[in-house]
Amino acid sequence: MTARSPIEPPTRGTGPLVAVLAFAGIVASLTQTLVVPLLVELPRIFDTTPSNTSWMITVTLLASAVITPVAGRLGDMYGKRRVILGSFVPLILGSVLCAVADSVVPMIIGRGLQGLAAGIVPLGISLLKDVLPPAQLRGAIALVSSSLGIGGALGLPVAAAVVQFTDWRILFWATATVSLLCLVLIWKIVPAAVAPARAGKFDFLGAFGLSAALVCLLLAVSKGGDWGWGSPLVVGLLGAAVILLGLWGWWELHASDALVDLRVTIRRAVLLTNVASILLGFAMYARSLILPQILQLPTETGYGLGQSMLQMGLLMAPAGLAMMLVSPLGAKLSARRGPKTTLIVGAVVTASSYAVSAFMMDTAWGLLTANVIAGIGLGFAYGAMPALIMDGVPNAETGSANSFNALLRAIGTSISGAVIGVVLAQMTTHSGSHLVPTVDGFRTGLFIGCAVALIAALVAFAIPRTRTSGLDDDHQTSITTNHPQYPSNHQATLELNCERRPL
Repeated sequence: MTARSPIEPPTRGTGPLVAVLAFAGIVASLTQTLVVPLLVELPRIFDTTPSNTSWMITVTLLASAVITPVAGRLGDMYGKRRVILGSFVPLILGSVLCAVADSVVPMIIGRGLQGLAAGIVPLGISLLKDVLPPAQLRGAIALVSSSLGIGGALGLPVAAAVVQFTDWRILFWATATVSLLCLVLIWKIVPAAVAPARAGKFDFLGAFGLSAALVCLLLAVSKGGDWGWGSPLVVGLLGAAVILLGLWGWWELHASDALVDLRVTIRRAVLLTNVASILLGFAMYARSLILPQILQLPTETGYGLGQSMLQMGLLMAPAGLAMMLVSPLGAKLSARRGPKTTLIVGAVVTASSYAVSAFMMDTAWGLLTANVIAGIGLGFAYGAMPALIMDGVPNAETGSANSFNALLRAIGTSISGAVIGVVLAQMTTHSGSHLVPTVDGFRTGLFIGCAVALIAALVAFAIPRTRTSGLDDDHQTSITTNHPQYPSNHQATLELNCERRPL
């Protein structure tokens, strides 16, 4: 097909655009670990039980899972920039509500509102394909994707320092302020008139069905350890999740405007990438569960390293920085050998980090080294997965496809929490008056993480390779602009039609 217009994709001013979207991803992901240093103190602060305060983590997980596919579909329909801006509104309101909360209920509500910002990163990645030229796209995707790890890693030491040296409410006031700043920057810098890629009606029934299934599944997985895995409530929730997912899948296959196009997701490349995402989500979170405990357990146990919360956070933070630093290398590797190769390398490096952890867990420097290696591996992997997804779906589906991939990765982390939690709970010893995991329990968890990452590498190896990537030569790329830094007061549409030949 010949181009309708000779106008090329916009190239000027793309550096600030990518930086703002990466900053938005860091701010959104920061909220995931922001409350962790507070969990020990919140029962005393609000005069409640640890079980009640644990809902501040659970409700964020549930809200994130529910909103992610919905935000992706809305972004495809009404414009990704508009939905990203809208996602910051509950983040700001939730942060303010947490800052002024005087009891556990408004804190839980505020944390739920913060979780509604989870769609920002996958939407930002999809938006990049709409506005950037192919030559800059891979590096930009890798950088914005790495913001997930950067925000999560930085949140822990920052929150620990604030809690240790000042008022905990400052955490949430600062989050609200930075989120407002980010909203303004997106409003000013991200192109305002990138045309919606897909029209149609919103699939309310599909959104409700998937939300109900996810709430049942993740509630059972996250609370199974507290409620009992064999309890009627947990078994009933898991059974309801299976039934609801089956009904939802049937509906999505027959709906004219489905929330998630399952026919696209079962394409081999997309399906295998999604499976690898679940496995890598598992591997990423297993490390986050195990290493902080080893670092903080008292030295009297014989294997604990006796670090404070702040010291632990500082030792964990370099993993996020490593993700950011290796993202350009991952983009170059994807450009030369394809994102499939980058994903395989990332999974193997992640697996090696678990092996290093298992054999060097007796020193803080050993765990720091292992954590940095994990950050490098995840930096490669997380930059490759969105590229593979966008290779395999039409332009009109990039928002919902990336959001669905992010959702599956989050499900992988939830499953990881359940599995590793069971392993550590079954292999315990007494430390004073408390039960703590044994050294063999920690090593078992680390070897499980290693095995899952290696399985992810095998799954990635099975992804079909293409000679050219959809990020370089898409089967049909449509770019519409109306922004001060681009040709003003008119629309420019460029359509390319390039044949993709498999090796």
